[in-house]
Amino acid sequence: MRHVADIPHPAVKITLLAWNGKFLLKLEQGSLEQTYKVAELDLLTGTDAEVRELLDEEFLAAAIARFQDMRTDLQAAFDRQELR
Repeated sequence: MRHVADIPHPAVKITLLAWNGKFLLKLEQGSLEQTYKVAELDLLTGTDAEVRELLDEEFLAAAIARFQDMRTDLQAAFDRQELR
């Protein structure tokens, strides 16, 4: 796996990786992580610049909202099992 770039964002850590004919967009917020795999063949030129274009405001807003849903789901599971 090759590290391509760290992409600055105030709310999430974004890492762009390349591996096995795919780009991986890894978004992290605290202990939670979302990874999106994008095949080079699904892009026009197969470059990391195209992958960066996917990170528009709408995509990032949805991913950030998803982190809150993930946090809520995990806390609910802890609560059901009385682990916290």
